[in-house]
Amino acid sequence: MRTIIVAGCGTDVGKTVISAILVQALSADYWKPIQSGGNSDLLTIKNLVPHSFIHPSLYTFQNPLSPHHAARLEGVEMQLDQVVQPKTENALVVEMAGGVCVPLNDNYLSIDFFIRFEAEWIVVSSHYLGSINHTLLTLEALKRRGITPQIVFNGDPNPDSEKAILHYSGCPALGRIKKHTVIDSNLIRRYACQLFGTLLPKC
Repeated sequence: MRTIIVAGCGTDVGKTVISAILVQALSADYWKPIQSGGNSDLLTIKNLVPHSFIHPSLYTFQNPLSPHHAARLEGVEMQLDQVVQPKTENALVVEMAGGVCVPLNDNYLSIDFFIRFEAEWIVVSSHYLGSINHTLLTLEALKRRGITPQIVFNGDPNPDSEKAILHYSGCPALGRIKKHTVIDSNLIRRYACQLFGTLLPKC
């Protein structure tokens, strides 16, 4: 089973949109094991890729906070030691919550929980002041654990930032998603064809 984990240089950098594009391109299932702030990302995937199969989250917290904090506020102790990936005959796109070093509980940072799965990794980088630092730190944390991810840039082109990230990280760029005021299923399919056209029969 092909598994792709979608990470980000931070929160609200476009992980869910990139996940939707991958789900569309690969006819993949979607799984977000830990969700803070309700189930909005699952609903977004279903809206953008209506035919997709979405595996239920292990834990869903209503407060849009770091998972370890949200869990404490709701009186939940996350049991993560024995978690395994959902079984499926399709590819599986797995979206992380927040950044790679977000605490999940007293035992796990997000990155240390997810590296247990045999998977390819994609890091989403969005251009803002400080994003070079955040992206390089994210990539360095992954590389120290033996992972060389691909990068997707989300937003209007910023050649200087992108050049610096690619130069210092040594990680390959998969592509770029431009900034859009409206994101719908047609746009997702267009990007799926653009980035992964060889995988789709009708591009």
